[in-house]
Amino acid sequence: MRNFLKGKKTWGYASGTYMVPKNIEEGDVVLIDAWEANNAKIITWINNSIEHSMRQQRRFGIICNGYSRNQVENDIQALHQKNMSIQELYSAMTNLWDQLALTKSAKLKACGAYIERRE
Repeated sequence: MRNFLKGKKTWGYASGTYMVPKNIEEGDVVLIDAWEANNAKIITWINNSIEHSMRQQRRFGIICNGYSRNQVENDIQALHQKNMSIQELYSAMTNLWDQLALTKSAKLKACGAYIERRE
């Protein structure tokens, strides 16, 4: 992300070098508008670059384990490559397996034999 933002000449917004303009003349809101527009673009780029599985982990960690586990197992069985690239398929599979791991009970997560078999 840092390299991307440096390439767009906007790294200063993320690093804190470019701060909201202060002490500007009353009528000159153009500087603040430009700063806010660039800042909003950067936030959007960062949000869009967050790995899908990271966003999904937060969401699926909240869902009831019974429903979530059953739904995730069905999604795993139904997953096919279709028009996805290998990278997209791998990401989707990893996402589903990560979600499935979140549905395991605390006792099962602590069981060494289970963890060894799963790996």
